[in-house]
Amino acid sequence: MANFFDSDEILKSFDWPIVRRILAFVRPHKLLLACTVLSLALSTVGSLFLPLISRRIVDGSLMVSSVSLPRQVLDDERFRGLPGLDKAVTIGDRLFVRRSDLSGLPAASRAALLADGALDEAPCYVVAWAEAADLPASLRGDLGSCLPDFGQALAGPVWLDGALVLPEARLLALSPPEARQLRRADFTTLRRDGLWFLVSLALVLAATFGQTWSTSLTGQYVMKDLRLQLFRRTAGQSIGFLSRQPVGRLVTRLTSDVETINEFFTNVLVSFVKDGSVMVGVIIVLFAMSPRLATVVLLSLPPVFIASTVSRQKARDAFRKQRTLLSRVNAFIAEHICGVNIVKLFGRERAVAADFSVDNHGLMKASLAEMYVFATFRPLIEFFSATSTAAVLYYGAGLHRSGLISLGALIAFVNLIRMFYAPVQDLSEKFTILQSAMAGGERVFSLLDTDQALPDRPVASLAAGVRGHIEFDQVWFAYKQEDWVLKDISFTVEPGQTLAIVGSTGAGKSTVVNLLPRLWDIQRGYIKLDGTSIVDLPLAAVRTAVRPVLQDVFLFSGTIAENIALGLPLERSQVEAAARTVHAHEFVERLPDGYDTRLGEGAATLSAGQRQLLSFARVVAHNPAIIVLDEATSSVDTETERLIQAGLAGLMQGRTTIAIAHRLSTIKHADRILVLAEGRLAEQGSHDELIALRGLYYNLYRLQYERKGATA
Repeated sequence: MANFFDSDEILKSFDWPIVRRILAFVRPHKLLLACTVLSLALSTVGSLFLPLISRRIVDGSLMVSSVSLPRQVLDDERFRGLPGLDKAVTIGDRLFVRRSDLSGLPAASRAALLADGALDEAPCYVVAWAEAADLPASLRGDLGSCLPDFGQALAGPVWLDGALVLPEARLLALSPPEARQLRRADFTTLRRDGLWFLVSLALVLAATFGQTWSTSLTGQYVMKDLRLQLFRRTAGQSIGFLSRQPVGRLVTRLTSDVETINEFFTNVLVSFVKDGSVMVGVIIVLFAMSPRLATVVLLSLPPVFIASTVSRQKARDAFRKQRTLLSRVNAFIAEHICGVNIVKLFGRERAVAADFSVDNHGLMKASLAEMYVFATFRPLIEFFSATSTAAVLYYGAGLHRSGLISLGALIAFVNLIRMFYAPVQDLSEKFTILQSAMAGGERVFSLLDTDQALPDRPVASLAAGVRGHIEFDQVWFAYKQEDWVLKDISFTVEPGQTLAIVGSTGAGKSTVVNLLPRLWDIQRGYIKLDGTSIVDLPLAAVRTAVRPVLQDVFLFSGTIAENIALGLPLERSQVEAAARTVHAHEFVERLPDGYDTRLGEGAATLSAGQRQLLSFARVVAHNPAIIVLDEATSSVDTETERLIQAGLAGLMQGRTTIAIAHRLSTIKHADRILVLAEGRLAEQGSHDELIALRGLYYNLYRLQYERKGATA
């Protein structure tokens, strides 16, 4: 069974030349690309900024414990310029520093302060207060005006130098209204930081929307340009190349393969850049907040990368198998739906269903195998994420007790770890899309790089009015190497003459008329139009001058008028005149919508004769100088043939006509008849001359009339 759809294996993981060629289609859309980059940067920075704002809210507004140091510490060379001390508040002879600010001290400096007895870690709350009379009533009763000696516990509230120092226990004992009154500055900071959090969140939302919109729009533009270029390239290839390509393969190139490139750009490339930048940004922020705790996170990553590598390989194998079986199922469906009449006529419904069940079951198993990979990988990543979070909480709690990390930083760590693991899972799951895109891109660009179009390098031009003089001069032609179909064919057709070509099946009749409009190029000899070799003329001009009426009629989806005009800007009266010439107007008028009747795929609602009449009308509408009739009346009945012959008589007047027909009765009045046998010109002359010759033509004519008489 032929594979109607492509089943190429996916082997590539990443191919930079293919990526570079994909990005080349993005260059015309630089504004959208700049919007994507800007949105991506804002989204990444905003996402990393959110945990930092959370840390600021916790450490700056919620956890407000301070510790004290002697003021003389600032004069000690060992401690000068240490982080956190620059934010200290001086009250009396002491420095009060937030615990969160002091967590940035190096371990050696903290140890030195403790060894010198210069760090009083008794928690207290410090707030600027202009007037003691405005303090909460429960604090004014035992308000002191001086701090105890260093090392002695602070028993009650002290108001000194415009600031209130309060033991943390007393702060927690205040009633909610008193706490709100006392911590007005903290609530102000909380509202400000909360507003910043909302602004950052809105920025991330807007940037993510902008990124999604710009990448999707760019992807659609890239697909549009790529499809157009690919279609032009495919349509411009030679008939020889196209005849060797399965239609399903070419359709796959223009549809699903282009779609995989769009997915690569919109879902893979941008995600890889964002996820990679987020992971790098998270690591940088973690080390900036706490190198110790960041090291703990890094030590938990090797199992994650091992699991990702194994999962990628398993997913690749599962995806390859699933794609192959999907191709097989698609091919089976396409083939048997197209041939459903044969299936029914031969009673093969049950057998076909049984065959399909085997492939369908295999596809189900392959799809489940792919699902099992992701069903295992996703919980595994969640497990590693939870393990890493637990390790951070365990070691972070010890660091927090030692004052080496703030609670806000620890909370930010947990959020950043979750932010780190989300891209790990995302990158692994997009790996199969990357492989598919690389394979699709390779196939698409392979077709784009294929150039088997007929050479069109004209050195001459046709006159405004083509006379229709045709000359074949010692023409040799073979479809494959030197398996000659035509051998040394020479003949001349004068303008306005009608030439008929007859012969047995395979003699080369259709090949002759295919060579005239340069659907194929000959290997030896010359074909001349009005005295000039058709190779030296513009290809479009040659095909405009020569219009064929083929045995296999093809009508496009659209109205009857559109099929007759076929791209020409014709008035309705011109379309109707062309139809009347070949007697197609009568049956068209009987249709429900007349010339506006829409034809479906293959125009299956029309009879073979009606489709043939429309193809004649199409040729008449294009008014060519040369008409080629390839078995043009084989699909019509005798009565319809009489109508066509009457219409073609007017069309052929003054035009050169080449007709191929098995019905010799239709070419009796041709000016000259060529008889081909095994690729050679065996006989030529008028009907009467060839009958008198009693050769091949005479035998063909006699056999047809004997068969006709026997049938009668």
